[in-house]
Amino acid sequence: MGAGAVAATGLGLGLRPARAAGTVTVLNWQGYGTDEKWAVEAFKQKTGIEVVHDYYNAESEMLTKLRTNPGAYDVVVVNTARTRQAVADDLLDAIDYATIPNVAGVPAKLADHPNFTVDGKHYGVPWVWGMNALAVREGRPKPDSYGALADPAYAGKVALFDDAVTNVAVGAFMTGQDMNDPKDLKAVTDWLESLKPNVKTIWTSEDQWNKTFAAGEFDLSVYWSGASVRSRRNFKLPVDFVVPKEGAVGWLDTLAIPATSENKENARAFINYMIDPEFYFEWATKVGAPASANAAAMDKLPADDLNRRVHDPKYLETMTIMAPQPDERREAFSNLWQEVKASYAR
Repeated sequence: MGAGAVAATGLGLGLRPARAAGTVTVLNWQGYGTDEKWAVEAFKQKTGIEVVHDYYNAESEMLTKLRTNPGAYDVVVVNTARTRQAVADDLLDAIDYATIPNVAGVPAKLADHPNFTVDGKHYGVPWVWGMNALAVREGRPKPDSYGALADPAYAGKVALFDDAVTNVAVGAFMTGQDMNDPKDLKAVTDWLESLKPNVKTIWTSEDQWNKTFAAGEFDLSVYWSGASVRSRRNFKLPVDFVVPKEGAVGWLDTLAIPATSENKENARAFINYMIDPEFYFEWATKVGAPASANAAAMDKLPADDLNRRVHDPKYLETMTIMAPQPDERREAFSNLWQEVKASYAR
């Protein structure tokens, strides 16, 4: 879509630009919503503000960039599992929701989530949420439990996401533990190692997942909810997303303002634009996106839209959102996952 076509939809109407011109520099994953060409062009046309991007490849890198480049960034996408760490290091500013009109559409469960609310102040604006759960090839029985990953019926037909936190969470679910603070890591390790006969692929990117699934290498996988929508809609892959009875590994991303930003008014304007239902409708239906934290944006989607069906709001009540982790626990999770992967290779 060209900028003119987007502007014609009314995208971003209601925004009061902070300035007639200027810039806003965004730190994010590449290809994750904020850098959609049509969107940044429409935002500039409406506000006169040019959007500049820099990228990170890991959340730890994001924190390092904030620490070592004061004044370089105006908006940063932060997984709320990392917000308190950033706040403790004085990397983020509190945001007055009154300055972000579109926050009105965000339900209190997300708007005031304790992951990023400190002493009653919000260190970010809820942007999108999603789930890590199961994807199964259409035609295969829909599993009702993560236990299907160990089912002999899927021997050599399982794919796992190469992420320690997600895999520990699944192992914790299956051993009756809190996914954010499992006490018996040996039980988690044993359960994950029991999957060895079934594990065919450990994937690291959405592109890899799509290619190996299309090649028929696996039928059941731990996968991302938003990616499952893109795989089906954009690549016509026969995949169904399933949330098992144990629940999903949930996550919530915010748009935050670095404490050292020199363009905070522009940052607030851009954040408001990013949670606008008009922007989200285009992103979700034309590209594929996680679920918007703005309920008004989700309601704008057609009732039968795949993204809306996959991200049924009932899952907000049943999923467990990734919580902040102390460094030593993250290291323990990482070591556990490396040990499990080594066992698969033996």
